[in-house]
Order: sequence, then C-alpha cells, then structure tokens
Amino acid sequence: MTRTVCLAQNPDADALLASDMFALLTGMLLDQQIPMEKAFSGPKVLADRMGGLDVRRIAEADPEAFATVMATPPAVHRFPGSMAKRVQALSQFVVETYDGDVTRIWADGDGAEVVKRLKALPGFGEQKAKIFLALLGKQFGVTPEGWRAAAGHYGDEGSRRSVADVRDQASLLEVRDFKKAAKAAARK
Repeated sequence: MTRTVCLAQNPDADALLASDMFALLTGMLLDQQIPMEKAFSGPKVLADRMGGLDVRRIAEADPEAFATVMATPPAVHRFPGSMAKRVQALSQFVVETYDGDVTRIWADGDGAEVVKRLKALPGFGEQKAKIFLALLGKQFGVTPEGWRAAAGHYGDEGSRRSVADVRDQASLLEVRDFKKAAKAAARK
C-alpha cells in the first residue's frame, strides 16, 4: 500500500515525505515561522539540490556550503542561515545517536518515551514533539502504547489543530481556522 500525505500540498514533495521519514522529520523541523506547505516542501528542495536527501551527507557537509544550499533562491526557509545550522545539527544528532535511522526514535517504548526522545532532538521542543508524535500516529501508523495521551490534544481523534490533521486542502483550511481562532482567543 502506498501512503499518501498532503502536507506540502505538492505531489512530488508529498511523495518524498510519505516515503522518507528523515524528510518528514526535517519538514517538521522547518515548520516554524513559515507556511506549513513551504516547510514540508523544504526536504524535496534539499533533495533536488543535493542529488538526494541523505542524513549522513547533510551531517558531514561543510556548514558554509550547506548554508548556501539552504539560501539559494528560492531559499528553503525564511531564515536559511539559522535553519541550515538546525537541519545540520538534527542530522548530526540522528547519525550519532541513531546511526542515521530516524525510525529508531519511535521504534520502541511508549508514547511518553517517544515524546522524550523527540524533545531531545535539536530544534524540537515539547509542542513540536507532541505534534510530530500525533502526525506519526494519525498518518503513519506509528502508535506506541499511550501515544494519544502523550501527544496531548494533538492526538485527539477528529481534531483539526496541527499538521498532524492535514490530509487534504479542506483539512488544511480547517487547521488554519482553528489556529486563527486560538490566536484570537489568546489576545482577549
């Protein structure tokens, strides 16, 4: 069975995310201060520019050269320099800690343990870790015991809170509406 995701809202970028868990993790890292679609398109842009998306190659790349890859127009991220450092730090951590295999982050343990491992990743805090666990559970069949509770409200069935809930254009708009309403309520 071929998995389909619609996070980048671009068939080629989404196909990479569906088939390469390092691409998915990188997209999640990039998902800050830019639209979700641009963030999750980033791994495909990197793969095109580097002749593939290889965690070891990124980890070992010259930092200046990798920053140039990130910054080449159109830039992969709004802040290409700082995000190049984060992507490279993530890659180095995955190589050093998990021998380059990101699936080892969630291969065993319960939901709370997986969140703990995700939070240990460079560029991942509590919220990003919970959202990523919810994404794994809801769209990738990674469902360690207690994953919904560990993901908090992001794990709620039928929610429209985050990237974990985006399956098409309509659900993307529902997530955006939820976030807009949450921001408005926070301002009151």
